[in-house]
Amino acid sequence: MSSAPTCAQVLMRLLREYQVEKVFGIPGVHTIELYRGLPGSDLMHITPRHEQGAAFMADGYARASGKPGVCFLITGPGLTNAATAMAQAYSDSIPMLVISAVNRREDLGMGRGRLHELPRQSDASRGFCIWQHTLTQAEQLPEVMARAFQLLLSSRPGPVHIEIPIDLFPAPMSGNLDDYRAAPSAMVPAANATAIATATQWLQAAERPVILLGGGAQSAGEAATQVSEKIAAPVFLSLAAKGVVDERHPLCGGANLSFDCVRERVEAADVVLAVGTELSETDRNLVREDYAFSGKLIRIDIDPAQLVCNAQPDLAICADAAESLQQLSEALVQCEESSKLRAEKEVSQLISNCRKEWWEGSEERFPWVEALREALPNEGILVTDSTQLAYNTNHALPLYHPRSHITCTTGYGTLGFALPASIGAKLSSERDVVALIGDGGLMFTLGELAVAVEQQLPLPILVWNNSGYGEIRDFMDAAEVPQEGVNLRTPDFVALAKSFGAEGCRIDKPQQLAMAVAEALQRKTPTIIEITAP
Repeated sequence: MSSAPTCAQVLMRLLREYQVEKVFGIPGVHTIELYRGLPGSDLMHITPRHEQGAAFMADGYARASGKPGVCFLITGPGLTNAATAMAQAYSDSIPMLVISAVNRREDLGMGRGRLHELPRQSDASRGFCIWQHTLTQAEQLPEVMARAFQLLLSSRPGPVHIEIPIDLFPAPMSGNLDDYRAAPSAMVPAANATAIATATQWLQAAERPVILLGGGAQSAGEAATQVSEKIAAPVFLSLAAKGVVDERHPLCGGANLSFDCVRERVEAADVVLAVGTELSETDRNLVREDYAFSGKLIRIDIDPAQLVCNAQPDLAICADAAESLQQLSEALVQCEESSKLRAEKEVSQLISNCRKEWWEGSEERFPWVEALREALPNEGILVTDSTQLAYNTNHALPLYHPRSHITCTTGYGTLGFALPASIGAKLSSERDVVALIGDGGLMFTLGELAVAVEQQLPLPILVWNNSGYGEIRDFMDAAEVPQEGVNLRTPDFVALAKSFGAEGCRIDKPQQLAMAVAEALQRKTPTIIEITAP
């Protein structure tokens, strides 16, 4: 018997070399030989109950840790089951490595009716991957993996898909396992000195500057705060950037870009510094027209295509967000204290005005938002699904640290995200994690509760139960469309939780929330906390 390592063994070796610790996947008949490489690899394997859960868990893992999430998929249905979650990750620029099987090389494109055969499988995922490759020789694997991780770690991230024909998993490779090493990561580019000088001049002279941060600024919070303090600029966050700047900071206007008062302030600014943001309607959380900037627009983004997306900049800087903001911070001169105090007062007034704009029609949910803020530990991570209370927490629940807000409520906007994503987040971090999901969304991925029980995760899962798709029901009412398909029979979630081996309780008053969450965080099992929606 040959002692040469197989392609599957080399794959596991390289994953560990690239600092991967956990993989999410469901084995199948086509990946038996892939899993032969797992024992002894020091990789931890998590088994979801549906491939969509595997990709959502990888997504949550990546958002909480900043490291790529990895999943293993079988040919055909494994890939198509995961497609929605991969598309969510693509929409939100989340680093995800998907390793899927595909039929034997001799069968590719032949339409012979092989098990799990999907004609042109790679075409199916091409639209929601930043790069993909089909291995045709086992010896290609190290180079393909190196290219995948360069893209995941050194550019605008998203899902990368590597297909491996099933006849290649057991294929022998040369040398010993120890010979296979990770390629060094590329250094991300800093901003051009001339561009920094121009940006510094404009920002220093600005009388009403504004800073906008998107998800691409996830690692730039400290430098962004320094820049805002230097020039007395309010900072506003997209939902993907919520928590990047501590929302208790007096210059932070939070994730309130959808409100008219904030929009008017942004459009009236004489200089806008936009960093790592698409400036898209989902960055603002509402469907509406693009910004009408009246002053100069400076854009910083690692992706050159985004520098001209949705708004033409006056100055475009293609560079790393954190590095560029640090360069700016060092170049800027501290403004007068009176200017800073004036800006802080303005931000406070804007936030107050947002509340006046927003609470009409949803006042009864405000006490729940306040209760959730009390219940969530200061460094806790909130994972939210598309549900009414989450739309309110998006704006009104302040978060204090980067990677505290994991949400699917904008962008691709899938239902069923929060449960598996919160499992992935908790598996990546020692920080407390709280999930918030509606009764309709939970039914999409309920089976993943079994994974949280298996992993003994102290995970409070808040279920906002309004017996249906409440937001769509409200839209139907507003449009005078008869309610159809939006009123659902819901199970007894408390009994359901216990049938999985989890804990469960039901509350109907905001005052009960903090204790319920605190008790759930002390358990070695998930807890469904069903909230009877007002």
